[in-house]
Amino acid sequence: MDEHERHERGGHEDHMNHGGHDAHSGHDGHSGHDAHSGHGGHGDHAAQFKDRFWISLGLAVPVVFFSEMFADLLGYMRPDFAGAGLIAPVLGTVIFVYGGQPFLTGGWSELKSRRPGMMLLISMAITVAFVASWVTTLRIGGFDLDFWWELALLIVIMLLGHWLEMRALGAASGALDALAALLPDSAEKVTDDGVVQVSLHELQAGDVVLVRSGGRVPADGTVVEGQAEVDESMITGESRPVSRAVGDAVVAGTVATDNALRVEITAVGDDTALAGIQRLVAEAQASSSRAQALADRAAAFLFYFASIAGLITFVVWALLGKLDEAVTRTVTVLVIACPHALGLAIPLVIAISTERAARAGVLVKNRLALERMRTIDAVLFDKTGTLTKGEPAVTGVATADAVSEDELLELAAAVEADSEHPLAKAIVRAHADRVPVGGGRVAATDFRSLTGRGVQAVVNGSEVAVGGPAYLRENGLAEPDALDAEVADWKARGAAVLHVVRDGQVLGAIALEDAVREESRQAVAALHKRGVKVAMITGDAHQVAEAVAKELGIDEVFAEVLPQDKDAKVAELQSRGLKVAMVGDGVNDAPALARAEVGIAIGAGTDVAIESAGVVLAADDPRAVLSVIELSKASYRKMWQNLVWATGYNVITVPLAAGVLAFAGVVVSPAAGALLMSVSTIVVALNAQLLRRLDLSPTRLAS
Repeated sequence: MDEHERHERGGHEDHMNHGGHDAHSGHDGHSGHDAHSGHGGHGDHAAQFKDRFWISLGLAVPVVFFSEMFADLLGYMRPDFAGAGLIAPVLGTVIFVYGGQPFLTGGWSELKSRRPGMMLLISMAITVAFVASWVTTLRIGGFDLDFWWELALLIVIMLLGHWLEMRALGAASGALDALAALLPDSAEKVTDDGVVQVSLHELQAGDVVLVRSGGRVPADGTVVEGQAEVDESMITGESRPVSRAVGDAVVAGTVATDNALRVEITAVGDDTALAGIQRLVAEAQASSSRAQALADRAAAFLFYFASIAGLITFVVWALLGKLDEAVTRTVTVLVIACPHALGLAIPLVIAISTERAARAGVLVKNRLALERMRTIDAVLFDKTGTLTKGEPAVTGVATADAVSEDELLELAAAVEADSEHPLAKAIVRAHADRVPVGGGRVAATDFRSLTGRGVQAVVNGSEVAVGGPAYLRENGLAEPDALDAEVADWKARGAAVLHVVRDGQVLGAIALEDAVREESRQAVAALHKRGVKVAMITGDAHQVAEAVAKELGIDEVFAEVLPQDKDAKVAELQSRGLKVAMVGDGVNDAPALARAEVGIAIGAGTDVAIESAGVVLAADDPRAVLSVIELSKASYRKMWQNLVWATGYNVITVPLAAGVLAFAGVVVSPAAGALLMSVSTIVVALNAQLLRRLDLSPTRLAS
């Protein structure tokens, strides 16, 4: 066993945990029409829309150029050669079938599910334009409804919009795969003939397996031989390895860090703790909202608006005895009811806002999570590694009369210098911070690890030990009266306390705690300014949690929370009518991330937490939550501005296209309607670009 890694402290180790981060979800994993319109995985669909966009764009250029309506609109003469008149119809048909396929299948899916949205609106418009254009091309009925160029541009622009959206959203919902990846591919089963390699599904309760140093436990069980420090942070959120010996339970997916263990299996497959967390994630994701996104609600409104307007238009003109005009007006209404602007309004805002977010270290994985963030009433932070640094730091030094604080730290650092233990590193760092530049360091020799008690070495000819309460008890040493009050205060806060002993005399004590981030204070204060409640959740003891909460001014604390109960705490807050954003990074945070309205994962966290979240923070700066709120509000404003423009254009132009002012000589022709749509698209695109000026600096937002 490597004694530097083993360096057990005993006593107060359990107070220092720095692992789990509770986060929440960006749950849906669906975005508006994706949930019901034939959209699938974002990555595959991004490639699909990209390929269809470029091919359709290439075909659209000659269609537009040879379109009679477009040529008349711009006043140029089209080349005249044999077959020139078939270029627009033939290529337009290819664009309709190939480029329009995602919209046609998506529209049919929406129609069957009776949930009209963007796809049905687009498919209706391009189908009407396609049929009307062929009727005109074949000169059936004498109609002048050549929409080939408008059909081509409509499909191209909609493909561009959906490609931008899919690319911006990226892939989501790999949480269960990430959880499964925590298990080893096989196990080493102990038999009468020795150790044999078996697959996990061959294991049964009662089998004994060998878990080597650095290996993962294949299933839940009980240690029957050996002792090792086991890293359970992926499951429990506890920050440091926990000593496990004969009779102790171990959990599937955890890692024996420093020694081999023999484990008798007690639960396999679906009965393991890891499988239970998988089920919680799946259930939380399944219970997430299926509400349509903003653009889909607008599209549903326009679908009904256009359908009713088209029906009224046809009936009124037919009753007036003008059947040709009835068909012309109705077709025009149905075609221009699907504006390019609406198809680009949300995708452009999403694409630009996610790009701005990425520059600020915020990855938006779920557009609904981004939309919801502006409405959040409470932010639930995991403590360890989110509000705190996730690693121990020296927070107090107390000495007897024999030495000064600097001398005590120097002795402790000398003994701990070669150790890889997190507490040892913290002591060495604290000493280094006090040593002047160029200052030397006392060297230690004969380093020894005292399992479960501490470490000792020879420093300047004296035997110096650094250990917890177990070391004092074993050696019959008493804590000096001068240390009693300060050490009692440290223990009340939940700090780990290590004593420094030289030649059998206790010289002093050192307190180590998970250091609070300075950024956390700023984040909590800034959230309070915005009227947002701040809560904290942790598996730590109550006194540890309360000490951190008091220091940061946190409103509510959930302490000693078991992994399986974390999402229940999110649900508890939601039951009070609060909309919750959860911030975390551990596997045990994944269900809570999935349960909350918005799940925000710390980028340095585990893959499963990141996959369960709708938003991922690249840095461990809790102030970045403010960036998400600011981005949500700004992008939502732009979405509404664009949608008001896009739908407002329709509300005005559709009645004009229907001919409500025909008696006054005011009628929107098909060509004019198409041109106005293009102008509307340009306005929406320019408005979305203004998001690039948004400053998402956490420092500015927290000031």
